[in-house]
Amino acid sequence: MAIFIDEGTTLVVQGITGRDGSFHARQMADYGTRVVAGVTPGKGGHSFATGNGGIPIFDTVERAARESGANTAVIYVPPAFAADAIMEAAASGIAFVVAITEGIPVLDMTRVDAFVRDRGVRLLGPNCPGLLSPGKSKVGILPGQIAMPGPVGVVSRSGTLTYEVVYQLTRAGIGQSTCVGIGGDPINGTSFIDCLEAFEADPATRAVVIIGEIGGTDEQNAATFVSERMSKPVIGFIAGQTAPPGRRMGHAGAIISGSAGTAAEKIEAFEKNGIGVARRPSDVVGLVRNAL
Repeated sequence: MAIFIDEGTTLVVQGITGRDGSFHARQMADYGTRVVAGVTPGKGGHSFATGNGGIPIFDTVERAARESGANTAVIYVPPAFAADAIMEAAASGIAFVVAITEGIPVLDMTRVDAFVRDRGVRLLGPNCPGLLSPGKSKVGILPGQIAMPGPVGVVSRSGTLTYEVVYQLTRAGIGQSTCVGIGGDPINGTSFIDCLEAFEADPATRAVVIIGEIGGTDEQNAATFVSERMSKPVIGFIAGQTAPPGRRMGHAGAIISGSAGTAAEKIEAFEKNGIGVARRPSDVVGLVRNAL
């Protein structure tokens, strides 16, 4: 099994004719994801060619979802229009929206967050690499060739570190159930706790790797959840251990604004709550192997 996406995922790509949308639509289709529709206003009625055939293009998500039966949407839309694209998908009966777009204004995301929650829609991102259930489906930009099916769930705020840890696990012969990049913006739709809860309920997941970074208290909240609610072993890594206070490092949310946001505080919270902490990404493999 897997979490959030699997063989039953049917996908609509918003912004399918743009540079990023077109490239990754083909990558997702080639991986085996059931890409059933695309959306680009003004290009409805055309078809987008992939190695697995043509994908119909629609002017609106509502019509794309109605005619294709899509249950998931992925957003490759410029920042100025991405908030509206997310809300359009949520209003069209799509149950799961993955927003890849980086640079959506925080003020826009405050409106989006309330809109999707009111409709019971799960949002992943924005500013995230998406997710991958190896051998089943991929939605977003995670490279499918570095992953393999197996028992380890991976959830991360950092896209690049997601790739690194998944690659290290695969090289060691340790497969993954689902790899999820939640994004590092101050407001995002799916949290560490949402993913940990799903992994705990997934019978195919036997251990979880959580990759955090400086800024905020999401990692500390996740650590408390692990100690109180999870029976499966969890391995952690915190990026930004040498970052200076007050300076943003990468993601918009990766800034130390108090002692709670430091790597040291997050590592301490992990260790206090029974999470094995890797000091370097390469150390994750050994800790996971010991936990399985």
